[in-house]
Amino acid sequence: MSTTRPVFYVSDGTGITAETVGHSLLTQFGGQRFHTSRIPFVDSVERAFEVAERIRAEGEARGVRPIVVNSSVNPEITAALGHSGALMLDVFEPFIAPLEAELGEQRQAKVGQAHGMVDFETYHRRINAMNFALAHDDGMSINYDQADVILVAVSRAGKTPTCIYLALHHGVAAANYPLTDEDLEHDRLPPRLRAHRSKLFGLTIDPVRLQQIRQERRPDSSYAKLETCKREVAAAEKLFRAERIPVLSTTHVSIEEISSKVMSTLGLQRVMY
Repeated sequence: MSTTRPVFYVSDGTGITAETVGHSLLTQFGGQRFHTSRIPFVDSVERAFEVAERIRAEGEARGVRPIVVNSSVNPEITAALGHSGALMLDVFEPFIAPLEAELGEQRQAKVGQAHGMVDFETYHRRINAMNFALAHDDGMSINYDQADVILVAVSRAGKTPTCIYLALHHGVAAANYPLTDEDLEHDRLPPRLRAHRSKLFGLTIDPVRLQQIRQERRPDSSYAKLETCKREVAAAEKLFRAERIPVLSTTHVSIEEISSKVMSTLGLQRVMY
């Protein structure tokens, strides 16, 4: 079995950009095992050297060269991070020179510049979408008139994190509805969802993976038994087929990919923030 390789997402800002890009890259290498860490706000050379030492030590402890996905805009900080001996992947560097040549302008290296491009209107849209997702999590609120999408699935199939990602990164008002045992007894949509059929998107998951997730949440409960997971997943998928609800398995798919598929299928047009 291959050694788990440490990967660090390092930034002089929040590190979300580095983590998003890095995660997308790592998913292309399914035969490898990675242990990822995000290190935000590395905004001084001194701090960068401290982080470099931490990264070096982690690599030595695991006996493998670390990987750093770096979105720092200060070249001195980047150089200091390079003392870690890690493979350095700079998020911006491959694109800066071509853009400078095309636009006829030198870049202005400022921390947080990408986030500063968001205006107040889009900021409030994201906040409102996040509040909506939290208020409509797991069927807590069932007023779906303002929803852009309603994710439907059995418990622990990935509804909540996907709703939060859609809200935070796309400003999408996403609700989610957990299918209960009573819902799964029938091949028809629950009454409260029927008026919103055009907003529905189903999520499913491999029962073995679902059992693992539930076992972590409620060890050795009937809720976490494999037989329960198999029964619920089969009933949910039967319901989706009967009602012709679009569905996606979350078993081996990232949240970013799930969100993209949901938006594409339902025709939701949003910019990524």
